[in-house]
Amino acid sequence: MTQYWVVGGEYADATFERTAGGGPEERIGPFESYDAAKAVWQARAWATVDNARARYRIEEDGSDLRYWVVGCSYKDTRFCEPADKQGERWYGPFESYESAKAEWNRLAWSTVDDAHARFRIERRVERRGYGT
Repeated sequence: MTQYWVVGGEYADATFERTAGGGPEERIGPFESYDAAKAVWQARAWATVDNARARYRIEEDGSDLRYWVVGCSYKDTRFCEPADKQGERWYGPFESYESAKAEWNRLAWSTVDDAHARFRIERRVERRGYGT
């Protein structure tokens, strides 16, 4: 059975490479569905929206995991409903967190003036229907 986790927390700086205090990342879950994990991710993202050093992502258990950058411009700052009918965009897959983070960084900077845009990194099994 596939399980999903929300992983992240507050980091020492905006490189998001080590957590504040040096401890492990928070690992919330497991959740039995992607939608349940996404709801918790959204709640954490909203609760930490004013903290530039806080980041969360969704990870899926499995043997063939890849990193994806997921997001778009949303209708409002609850980040629940995409503004575009096409929905959230999936960029990837990426073999490493570092390469996904580079794409996340590019997308975040390209939408820096859009307060409704948000992107996250997820670790999921490659499936059809994802991608740009």
